[in-house]
Amino acid sequence: MVSVGQKAPDFTLKTIGQSGPTDFSLSSLKGKNVVLLFFPLVNTPVCFDELCGVRDSMAEYQKLNAEVVALSVDSPFAQKLWADANHYTFTMVSDFNKEVSKAYGAQHEDLIGLKGVAKRSAFVIDREGVLRYVWVSDSPKVKPDFTEIQACLKGLN
Repeated sequence: MVSVGQKAPDFTLKTIGQSGPTDFSLSSLKGKNVVLLFFPLVNTPVCFDELCGVRDSMAEYQKLNAEVVALSVDSPFAQKLWADANHYTFTMVSDFNKEVSKAYGAQHEDLIGLKGVAKRSAFVIDREGVLRYVWVSDSPKVKPDFTEIQACLKGLN
């Protein structure tokens, strides 16, 4: 599992851009603060509630020079359909091969019989790529404390 003060593991994952599938790398956001959110699966009620809250707070994250990236093990196509239906404007990336959630220590061994689903987690990464906030929940029903996340971001500016 990763911890505060260490360099955030870089990754390159698939997302769906304007012209179809494309690569997204965490390192492309160097120079910006990043809120990296892992969520179990699209089309689930807690994930919907969590990410709609993020969507509704995007102006605050922009003021804090923060990019929001949401990650799940769903296909990028399923993520795109869900993002479009819910008007999410932040980046969603697919950890379909379950490597990034494992590298961050944010992977369920078994969640309702599904192996390797991402744990609901939140990470704040500073402009230099260093982890400044780490929260990983074993319960998929517990959402991150976004007040704490925003306080962390304010401390970075």
